[in-house]
Amino acid sequence: MQLYGSPMPAPHDDAENLHKVDARTLRGLAHPLRLRLLAALREYGPATASGLAARLGESSGATSYHLRQLAAYGFVEDDPELGKGRERWWRSAHRGTVFDSGRFLTHPDPEVRGAVDVVLHEMATSHAQELNTWIGTMREWPEEWREGWDISDFQVRLTPELSEELIGKIHELIESYRGRVPEGTEGSANVRSHVHLFPRPAE
Repeated sequence: MQLYGSPMPAPHDDAENLHKVDARTLRGLAHPLRLRLLAALREYGPATASGLAARLGESSGATSYHLRQLAAYGFVEDDPELGKGRERWWRSAHRGTVFDSGRFLTHPDPEVRGAVDVVLHEMATSHAQELNTWIGTMREWPEEWREGWDISDFQVRLTPELSEELIGKIHELIESYRGRVPEGTEGSANVRSHVHLFPRPAE
């Protein structure tokens, strides 16, 4: 299972507030700008198409179109508390997105196989960009945060079953820290965690 989410709470946020993607909605998600729009709404909260355009360096026409597409597939929705003026405000409908990448990689429909490729490669690109941004800006953070981060890699021999078990335990550990620090706590920040587990050939 793959999880694509971020720390911004969605409406009625809870552990089950995850969008379980099927073959139809996967095709609707598989666009680089749509993935970026969804990630921005989850990380920074509700926004308008023009606000997202400014944040992402895109045209408001493009962001507006792709937000409507995301809404059609159930990934985003109107924010009734903010959408009272002329501009339409959008929010993520869920805390995260879950999909079975292995099943989609071998799907009989080539469009589905292509869609999961797009999503996975965009996720990998986004993770690399976020890490590089942190490395390039870490000097601007307090000393405590310059000590409180990590970039590590490990290699252990596992079976597929043990690899899946390890992934589950890592996810459970990260989730156990959710909600422990109230929003606005002095010295706190939203911390991003990227989990990558994959087999390597012997030679």
